[in-house]
Amino acid sequence: MPTTQQLQDFTQQVRRDIVRMVHAVSSGHPGGSLGCAEFISCLYQEIMDYSTDFKMDGKNEDLFFLSNGHISPVYYSVLARSGFFPVAELATFRKLNTRLQGHPTTHEHLPGIRIASGSLGQGMSVAIGAAEAKKLNNDNKIIYTLHGDGELQEGQIWEAAMYASAKKVDNLIATVDVNEKQIDGSTDEVLAMGSLKAKFEAFGWDVLEVKEGNDVEAILKGITEAKGRTGKGKPVCILLYTEMGNGIDFMMGTHAWHGKAPNDDQLESALTQNPETLGDY
Repeated sequence: MPTTQQLQDFTQQVRRDIVRMVHAVSSGHPGGSLGCAEFISCLYQEIMDYSTDFKMDGKNEDLFFLSNGHISPVYYSVLARSGFFPVAELATFRKLNTRLQGHPTTHEHLPGIRIASGSLGQGMSVAIGAAEAKKLNNDNKIIYTLHGDGELQEGQIWEAAMYASAKKVDNLIATVDVNEKQIDGSTDEVLAMGSLKAKFEAFGWDVLEVKEGNDVEAILKGITEAKGRTGKGKPVCILLYTEMGNGIDFMMGTHAWHGKAPNDDQLESALTQNPETLGDY
């Protein structure tokens, strides 16, 4: 069981990986990746029960589905540093014939990846199917998903949300990254959604909020509470309030880094703010 400091060190190295990967190919999505670095690190380093002897069926394992697949840099970094594939492979991100495509795909057979994602709105539907399969197989493990708040503007999300509550899919924990930003500006400017908490509750979900979504202790407490609410007849939603670009001062507080790569000077500044903790690739 890692300590709080070890989780923070792990996350700091993940932030380094993210900016180095995106900088190397001058493309990718650092903002949301950085905002979710603590959350995905906590999932794989502390919360989930899984095997790095990867099998697509995931029997007797907790499963995670990244619906907002454009934040693949954080996902790849955490998977590699959790033992799914060599850390050195992060250097192939977005390059020709790589297994680490800009959006996760399955035909490259990258360990840890169970669905192609990044076409927004689809991940919850897939996760519900996986959750129902576990029930049919008498498998008591949990399905976790992550979604962007801008992604909730996709209608398929709400069809899936309605289905999950109607069918009592109560082995599902869906987390929404509430950073209030998307590629074209704030979520309110693009398409205001009102109260996400009220919406999910109206759709029959059990909802809890993690106000400090970039604090590992708050995240662990929130997910642990969410796990305690599973098996009670309702799907569970965590509203995770994060800062896009977290940990790098010039990327925080703006949507500008949703899909923009740092230049050489900006990379140096980002790495200076996040000293190496576990070894670069």
